Amino acid sequence: MRAKELKIIGCLVAISSLSFAQKVKVGYDKSADFSKYKTYTWEEPAMPATYPQLYATVIGSVDGELNSKGFTRLEKNGDLVLIPSGGIGFATVFSGGTPISPTFSGPPPALNATVWTGAEGQGQLMPAVADGTLALEFIDRGANLVVWSGTVTQKLDIERKMKSLELTSKAVTKLLKQFPPKTSAK
Repeated sequence: MRAKELKIIGCLVAISSLSFAQKVKVGYDKSADFSKYKTYTWEEPAMPATYPQLYATVIGSVDGELNSKGFTRLEKNGDLVLIPSGGIGFATVFSGGTPISPTFSGPPPALNATVWTGAEGQGQLMPAVADGTLALEFIDRGANLVVWSGTVTQKLDIERKMKSLELTSKAVTKLLKQFPPKTSAK
């Protein structure tokens, strides 16, 4: 009986540790010269954040990660335009394809499919998810071209807000570990 209880506890621990793992998917334009990008500007969301504290955590985490890599945030006209999207719970999420908000000027950014690798990039209708999902797109402002796109999915326990915020920060770190890509055009 004791051995059986230990096996059950072991299985529960294994399952619970898997439930908090982040799932990351990225893609980038292999022809882009990431060394030329030094600044970025956030695109304002089209709608107010449903979870303001979570949104602030994501923005702060992304800013911290990018700052540690030598990027500077500007209020406007950065080399890159950073477009966040995502959701929590069972929701359909859109990424790119049409102007994200009234502040985004110009036509939707293009994706150079002949040199793109990895994740599908912008313009995707993401499936309904029961997790917290964050999608980030980096747009070369001058060329109006998606140069990097990534998503991270993290199971969040809304009842344990502080733990969820900590997991969110870790998910952002894991996602941006792959930005900028190690190999880029020079």
